[in-house]
Amino acid sequence: MKRRICVFTGTRAEYGLLRPLMEEIQQDASLQLQLIVSGAHLSKEFGSTYRHIEEDGMSINFKIPIPLDCDTSVGLSTSIGTAVIKYSKAFESLRPDILVLLGDRYEVFAAAIAAMTARIPIAHLHGGEATYGLMDEAMRHAITKMSHLHFTSTEAYRRKVIQMGELPSKVFNVGAIGLDNLRLLKLLSREQLESNLNMRFGSKNFLITFHPVTLEKDSERQFSNLLSVLGSLKETHLIFTKANADPLGRRINTMIDRFVRSHAKIAFVYASLGQLRYLSMMKLMDAVVGNSSSGIIEAPSFNIGTIDVGQRQMGRITASSVIHCGSKIQEIRSALRKLSTPAFQGKLKSVVNPYGDGQTAARIKRVLKSHSLNSLIMKSFHELPVKKG
Repeated sequence: MKRRICVFTGTRAEYGLLRPLMEEIQQDASLQLQLIVSGAHLSKEFGSTYRHIEEDGMSINFKIPIPLDCDTSVGLSTSIGTAVIKYSKAFESLRPDILVLLGDRYEVFAAAIAAMTARIPIAHLHGGEATYGLMDEAMRHAITKMSHLHFTSTEAYRRKVIQMGELPSKVFNVGAIGLDNLRLLKLLSREQLESNLNMRFGSKNFLITFHPVTLEKDSERQFSNLLSVLGSLKETHLIFTKANADPLGRRINTMIDRFVRSHAKIAFVYASLGQLRYLSMMKLMDAVVGNSSSGIIEAPSFNIGTIDVGQRQMGRITASSVIHCGSKIQEIRSALRKLSTPAFQGKLKSVVNPYGDGQTAARIKRVLKSHSLNSLIMKSFHELPVKKG
């Protein structure tokens, strides 16, 4: 019988990262791909991005809507609880041999809980990482402890997962799967993007994505400061992608819409560009600005600078092309000045991305295909050697 590999996705960004692995599974005659789609994918407000999945030729086994009114702690807890119940029923129907989860979001956390209680082995991507500004930090580590196979994006993160008590033989440093798309996708040209999106690039262009910082209470103030600085730039076009379905995400998106309306000649906003257009856009940018992980993981491969604002990504391993700055107006302005200096621009040509070589999906597929499932669900705690003295 074919080994049934179930992949879960709840957001546009997550699907874009998982797509190369899904295609690897589809193309292997000994594997059967199962797909559960949930969260913001099914929301018109967030672009109904499940349609992009279907357009890519992926067969969706379950579309599971959950409440997305997550601007309060009660709303977020309600979403998680509802998701656990609904995902449990899907797992009971599909009976996968392995469930693949990526990252740290609350939908993923709910899927891990449901799979754990159903005794379904979990393969987790991007464990061991740190994002000190987010509640996702705790969810990521909780998912790690509920998982059975671990695929990390760097060797340092592999060591952290082992430090959490996971068996070294179950933890694989495979690189960041997002870099596979840079190798596999035929990116669109400047002219194709302008025609497709009905916009025009400027002499200088920034791609901006800002998500709520869920462990802090001033995300709106931080983003307001960023908008104030961006609005003062000369001859710079600003391309915004909207925030995800996190607490305060809707407020961030309202602020984007208001800014774009008042800067219609130089600012553009898209609920979802999809992976092809997003990466094509990134390749043409002078910089990525905001607090998205894409500025940390993918942008260095295009040899462009990233201005990482605030605490959201604090703790991640970063390339020399990333400028970290606080969220105060003067701190953001200082980062922009550094970005434009000849010294910084000169070193971008030799940036090395610490997240791998774009061959991640094939490495993960090989493990999912060949690893024994016998007793995989029975975990033991790996004790680190005690240093004497």
